[in-house]
Amino acid sequence: MTQPVNKTPKLRIGLLRLTDSAPVIVAQEFGYFADEGIDAELSIEPSWANIADKLTYGFLDAAVIVPPLAFAVTLGLRGHAEPLIVPHVLSLGGNTITLQPSLTAKVRAVAAQDNIIMPQAFASVLRAEKLEGLSLGIVHTYSTHNLMLRYWLAAGGIDPDRDVHLSVVPPALAVEALRSAKISGFCAGAPWGNIAERAGVGASIATSKDIWRNAPEKAFAVRERWATEHTGALLGAQRALIRAAQFCDTPEDASYTGALLSRKKYLNVDAHAILSSLPGGSITSEGGSYFFRHATNFPWRSQAIWLLNQMKRWTLIGADVDTVALAAQVYRPDLYRAAAETLGLSAPLADIKSEGTHRDDWQLDGTSGPITMGADTFCDGATFDVKS
Repeated sequence: MTQPVNKTPKLRIGLLRLTDSAPVIVAQEFGYFADEGIDAELSIEPSWANIADKLTYGFLDAAVIVPPLAFAVTLGLRGHAEPLIVPHVLSLGGNTITLQPSLTAKVRAVAAQDNIIMPQAFASVLRAEKLEGLSLGIVHTYSTHNLMLRYWLAAGGIDPDRDVHLSVVPPALAVEALRSAKISGFCAGAPWGNIAERAGVGASIATSKDIWRNAPEKAFAVRERWATEHTGALLGAQRALIRAAQFCDTPEDASYTGALLSRKKYLNVDAHAILSSLPGGSITSEGGSYFFRHATNFPWRSQAIWLLNQMKRWTLIGADVDTVALAAQVYRPDLYRAAAETLGLSAPLADIKSEGTHRDDWQLDGTSGPITMGADTFCDGATFDVKS
């Protein structure tokens, strides 16, 4: 007798032990994926390299990912090319540049004394104390953290490839690497900067806000072939993630979200360290993550192009890569609009916006009404507009 075919789509999602994995964890624990008829399976991975390899070879269908890594996998920079799409962004901000406490204190003192920006003060201390070549940790070569740290260093006149040494350290190992003096600082997502401070081995010198306000951070990437085979399920997964994002972005829910993420099977750290980086937590206005407001979940192609241009700047991709075409291939705002419409939510009408031009909250046109956006300035005052 023929056995009935299971029509429930399986969705294997990879994630790291990071605060901005919250919407995926909430969507699973609250049954939002199940409500959409999706059999989701969360896989906690030890590093971004594991995420990339498992997406490439089909052991994962989707992942919480840093966007530069999604481009790298699509281009085949880590083995054979496996096309990914990003229909949904999960978080804004949340990263910190954390240094040894004594080094942070010196940089802050120079910044105050000379009335200069932090990256310039860091450069001054670096040269005055002959610290060129000190090691700073990044979570992966193809990460937003690498690009943000490089941008911050360059704003102070530091050549990231000559004046310092950037080494890859998985986020969950960054605190121990700092404690053991294998590195003098790191750029990583929450809660690891806060954990370093609590342990007395690190102190924050900059947050995402200090580099690029409301910068895009983690994205939800899906293998293109899975998305093509399961178009209805993808729409449902996005609806589940939007519902979870709304919960995670509500200050009154921060304590519950922090407690949920702190469980051993997820982040396995003190809930208070997580809470500080959630909306409603103690440092949200300074360095925490956003999950829904300011059109967080919309995959802006202008932001994808900015990231790709930075990858070109630092020779992480070839100079011949068509960044506009690649952004259009991977970032899929059309899919986000489709999901938002089914929930009665307004989504941006445009795929591209000016970056770095808004110092305060502002509004843009949406499919069913205006949307309030946040400031998006860069630390060096630069602006970015896509010309084509």
